[in-house]
Order: sequence, then C-alpha cells, then structure tokens
Amino acid sequence: MKIFTAQQIRNCDHYTIENEPVTSIQLMERAAQACADWISEHCSHHRNFAVFCGSGNNGGDGFAVARMLYTKGFDVDVFTNSKADFSPDAQSNFKNVKEIAGIRVRDFKEAENYRFDNRTVIIDALLGTGLSRDVEGEMKELITFLNSQNNIKISIDIPSGLFADTISSDDATIFTADYTLSFQFWKKAFLHPETGKHAGKVHILDIRLSEEYISATETDDFVIHEMVKDIFKPRNEFSHKGTYGKVTIIGGSYGKIGAAVLATKAALKTGAGLTFTLAPKCGYEILQTSNPEAMFIEGGNDFIDTIEVDEHSVLGIGPGLGTAQETAKSFLKFLKAYSKPLILDADALNIISEDAENIKLIPKKSIITPHPREFERLFGTTENSFIRLELAKKKAKEMNIYIILKDHHTQVITPQGQVFYNITGNSGLAKGGSGDILTGILTSFLAQNYSEKDAALLGVWFHGKAAEYTAEKCSKEAMLPTDVIHAFGNVFQELERKTTRIF
Repeated sequence: MKIFTAQQIRNCDHYTIENEPVTSIQLMERAAQACADWISEHCSHHRNFAVFCGSGNNGGDGFAVARMLYTKGFDVDVFTNSKADFSPDAQSNFKNVKEIAGIRVRDFKEAENYRFDNRTVIIDALLGTGLSRDVEGEMKELITFLNSQNNIKISIDIPSGLFADTISSDDATIFTADYTLSFQFWKKAFLHPETGKHAGKVHILDIRLSEEYISATETDDFVIHEMVKDIFKPRNEFSHKGTYGKVTIIGGSYGKIGAAVLATKAALKTGAGLTFTLAPKCGYEILQTSNPEAMFIEGGNDFIDTIEVDEHSVLGIGPGLGTAQETAKSFLKFLKAYSKPLILDADALNIISEDAENIKLIPKKSIITPHPREFERLFGTTENSFIRLELAKKKAKEMNIYIILKDHHTQVITPQGQVFYNITGNSGLAKGGSGDILTGILTSFLAQNYSEKDAALLGVWFHGKAAEYTAEKCSKEAMLPTDVIHAFGNVFQELERKTTRIF
C-alpha cells in the first residue's frame, strides 16, 4: 500500500472527481458513510455523539457523519462556529444538519458546560490535513479542553492539529484520539512514535478513490500489507532440504546462550533446510537439548573467539554474542575477509559501532537490524524519528545495505531510498529476545532464496503477525518470545490461504 503526502491525497481526490462520475459532495458523502458505518458498528453501546466540526472539508465530513448517525438512531450534538466562512461542501452539509430538528447545533463555547457522560463519544472533525501551522487561539483552547475529557475520542481522517507528513513542534496542541478513521491511505504521521501517539488505533477506510491515479503516482513510502502475498513462496511438494538453504546463527556467550537458542529456533521454524549454530562450548548442551534439529559448531569456550563457516551458508550474527575483546577481534577479522550479504544484529552492531571505520566492513546488500539506540551508536544522534529515518535512507544508499529500523512501526529502508513501514505486531514484543527471533527469521528467509529486500519485508511482517496471534492467546503482558515462535505455524497457514489458487 502506497503512502501519499497530504498534497498527493488532495490531488487524488481531485482526479477522482474529474475522471469518475462523482462530485465533490458525493465523495464527501462516501467518506462520511464509511465513517458512520464503522462508528455505528463499533460504538453501538454508546448513545450520544458530540461532533466537533470546523469550517473546511473535514468539518463537512463531520456534519455528514452527524446526520448519518442521527438517522441510525443515535443522539447527536454538533458543535461548530456557525458564523465561520465554510468551504462550499461544508456549507452544504451544515445546512442539511440545521434542517434536522433532532440534531442540536451548538457553539464551540458551549462545550465547557456540556455534560460529557460515560456514554458520550467525542468526534473530532475540526481541521483535517490542510493544516499549515500549529493551532492557536480559541481552537487551541477547544482542543486542550476536549483532550481533558475522559471520553472515547474519534478523529475523522486525521487528529486536529497533527501535520500529515512532518513532525509538529514540541509544544503543539494536538487532539489525542483513541481511534482515527482515515481515508484510503496511511499517513506518515500515524507511523512515527512522536506523532502516531495522537492517532490511537488507526483504521483505513476504502472510499474508492481513483485506482488509475494511485497506480500511476510514484512514492518512496509504503506500508507492508497485502504485498506479502506476492512475496511469499509456498513450499514445493517435490523439494528437499537442500532446496531451502543453509543457515548459520553465530552468537551466544556465557550467560547469553538463550539469545542464540531463540534465533536458532526461529530459523528452524521458518523453514530453513539445514541450520547450524556457531556458539561457545558452554552453550553446547543447552543448544543441542533445546534445538536438536540444529547442528552445533564450537567457536570458543565461554565466548566466541573463532568464526569458521560453510561458504554456502547464510549467516545471522549477533544474538547474545557479547562484546568480549577476543570476540570483537575475531568478528572484525571475519568481516574483513567476508563479502556476501548477511544479517547483523545486537552485539554484532555494538562491536561495529566501537569504531566508525568498522562500518565500512559491512558487506554490500547485508541487512542490519538496529533498534534506535543501536542506530544512534552506529550513525549518530538525531533529534527525532523523522530525521533518523532520513539519515537511515542516506546510509542505506551510501553503503548499499538494507536497514531494518526497529520501532513500534518498524521501517525497512532499501538502498534505493524506499521506506516500508510495518503495521503488524504489538507491544508484547517489547521484551528481550524478540529481536533475536527476528534475526533467525530473516536469516532463514535469505537462505531460502528470497532477495534481501523480500526477506526483510516478509520477515518483519511475519514477526509482527506471529506476535498478533500470540497476544490473542497469551495477552501482550504474558507473551514470551518463545510463545511467538510457537505461533509461526498460524502465520504460514494465513500466508498459504492468501496465495492458494482455487480452480
């Protein structure tokens, strides 16, 4: 799914109106109907809606939503500035609302004395995507007041005060929604931690904008979504273990063998043909007992000091590796002589970050998986996640590598400057060991002849999807990384359903 800028979305609206049999007011009705249907389905136990409408087209959406909710049997109060200079479509829908006797139209100032009981839902349709500066004056006071109310809050298209494409200032006033009902596309602001926190849970509603425009319009920003069904390769019935490649997980040290166990188990459970673990001798019994399907390669006693691997194996290096002097020395020596793409995570990245010159040793087309602090140690500090992403794009291009920047919405950055945001997963992954699992998944997919790009995209989506299945069964709080691995089968079954051809 493509991510468009606010201007591109407006252009898409205009193109749809000009090239399909739909007027601007009809398109607004289409959007409002999608919102009203979602709200009536998910808020059926609430009876009253307080809809706050601005003067632009976002307000026009709000007026139409209010009217539709009223016809569905809900009590509706509309708050607006009736003396405002409304856009033509907003004016038309405001007129329609005023003609309905059952809908009470109030001034914004009346909100302070309004009774927001626990069955009232606040709907924000104040500002939309046309915002060009931080909210000020009476609108700022209104949004601050609404944020103070302990009611369910829903934003139409985008929370008021939030910029669609960039970060807001630290002291900006932004409506904080529990749910955002956005039209057709994800907006970049929903996907970064500083801004996404205002959007709550985002639902993208299809309002049938022009497929021709969407297909023809270029962007470098995407959401990993349905594309995985085109990436996934179902298992061939006539295959054998050699078909699915060799994986070697290099990691583990005294006290950190569990990380190597998790990465190895994840590689096995994602279909690698042959799996090896290069680890210190102290982890031999643990690894052989926990992963009897994998073969053990001794690389030292309490930590790895020797790295010798099969030249045909795909390597995932870092889980539990440690940063002991001998480990660092052997790892950097190995990198100087190695040129094939590999997966680098955790302590492998920490060792590399100790000297800026080490970064040049990362083989081209490799996949690195830093969390924000590891990225900072590698490439330097940035002011926020938007700037961090731009730096990641620059480094991915300079070094010809793939960067998986782990975050709430993990980003896959390609050497070509494309950014793919992942929307699967949940906060249950905020536990030690989750990254080790991802390393095993990525290494396994790369060994199975997925391209570096496809391995990264499918890998992060797969990891997050398994976490969603796990949370349903175990809860986000109680789920463990090992539980996530147990859910891999569910994800493969879902992928197979997406790709199975029925004749």
